[in-house]
Formats: sequence, C-alpha cells, structure tokens
Amino acid sequence: MRHNKKRGMKLGVNAAHTKAMKRSLLSSLLANDRIKTLDVRAKAIRPEVDKVITWAKRGDLHSRRLAIAKVGDKELVREVFEKAAQGLWADRNGGYTRIMKLGPRKGDAAEVVIIELVTEAVKGASAATKVEKVEEKPVEAAADAKEADAADDKAEDKASE
Repeated sequence: MRHNKKRGMKLGVNAAHTKAMKRSLLSSLLANDRIKTLDVRAKAIRPEVDKVITWAKRGDLHSRRLAIAKVGDKELVREVFEKAAQGLWADRNGGYTRIMKLGPRKGDAAEVVIIELVTEAVKGASAATKVEKVEEKPVEAAADAKEADAADDKAEDKASE
C-alpha cells in the first residue's frame, strides 16, 4: 500500500528530523566535496544536490534564493555559485555526484558509502569539441603538391652530392 509515501524516504526518523538531516548532509557535501555516510542517506540527498547545482549553473537571483532556502547557508551557496560561474560543471547536464561503496558497518552491517561531487570533465564532450572539419584539397592541387615534393627531393639529393 502507498499510504503516506508521497514525500519519499523517511530514513527511520520523523519528518522534521529527516528534513534537518538532509539539510545537514547537503551542506556538508557542498562544503567538503566528499562525505562518508550511509547508502540510503546518500541516495536521498543526491537529487537535492543536483537541484542546487542546477540552480547554481542558472545563476540568477531567484535560483540563488531557492538554493539558500534549500541549503540554509548564504556563504556556502555563494561559494557553490562561484564554482558554477567558473565553469566547473559547464559540460555536465546532471550526474554531479558519485557514490562509492565502502562495505558494511561493523555494528549493524549498514552499507557505508562515500558520496562526492564530480569535478572532472565528461569524456565525450571534450573529445567532441576538439574535432575539426578537414577541408579536402582539389585533385589538381594534390597533384601539384606531389610534383613539388618530388622536385624538392631531387634538389636535396643533388645538394648532398
């Protein structure tokens, strides 16, 4: 049954505690670029991190106010907006976080992970920007170039003798 499932995962605590925990994890991740937490908590904050970074890439006043409301720290939001303005995530359309599993925790076997912000460029985008169209030479020009190369080779041979 779907009773009371509209708001997503509760993470084992009441709604107010869930909201506070997500805000704390979100601000810690944006401040430190990498945090160690539980798997379900990392998966719960991933969409919120993506929203804040998308707002930062947009960069207008309304987006800044939405991000301040979500994160709760003006200075931290300013830093994220500055990183986005410098083009840190310019070639990405999403997927700003990476989750790496560390294994089960000793006490209760809960899955511990590291969630981090992805900063390197997308592989396909950088290669696509470097590709340039090569203009083809006319057939006559290519034949003239071959003849000129052959004449240069003959001249070099005579000069070396």
